[in-house]
Amino acid sequence: MGMEQGRRGAGAPLAVPPGYNSSITCTPRLLANCSPSVCSDISPLLKDPVAFKALIDLLEDHLRASFPKIDVIAGLDSRGFLIGPPLAQRLGVGFVLIRKKGKLPGPTESISYALEYGKAELEIQSDAVEAGQKVVIVDDLLATGGTMRAACELLARLKADILECLVVIELKSLRGAAKLEAIPFHSLLQYD
Repeated sequence: MGMEQGRRGAGAPLAVPPGYNSSITCTPRLLANCSPSVCSDISPLLKDPVAFKALIDLLEDHLRASFPKIDVIAGLDSRGFLIGPPLAQRLGVGFVLIRKKGKLPGPTESISYALEYGKAELEIQSDAVEAGQKVVIVDDLLATGGTMRAACELLARLKADILECLVVIELKSLRGAAKLEAIPFHSLLQYD
């Protein structure tokens, strides 16, 4: 299985600080025969404080170089909740949740979307972002792209300006980035 490190989409080239390359590229554990599709496990990355700090450093550097103004980081349920808050804190911006249906209090916007193995629903609180706010959506993995596309549609309903979809790992063979159409997309690591 091939692996590339780098960037796609909008923004400046990714500069990997010395010592970070091996921390990041060796940590994600790819699992075969993960039901119902191919999966990637970032647990080792989360367990290693040096590697996790390196990850947040790289994502922060990418966003600072790419976008002069970001208002909000939106994280996808559930691993986007692990990456998004420290990134938002570093950037001095807010963090909002995009969750599975039925998990958020108050008025929400929701969307139903197809998965490769069924259907799912996502929702966001109706007042999570204001019209025109500049938002970056984060998650750990882009596989088929359905969840990320649904998140983009939810934020579009709230009239947010989506700057980029940002993930740690992209499984390129599943062509999920194609579902994002004209929305800028960046992945730190790409696997075939």
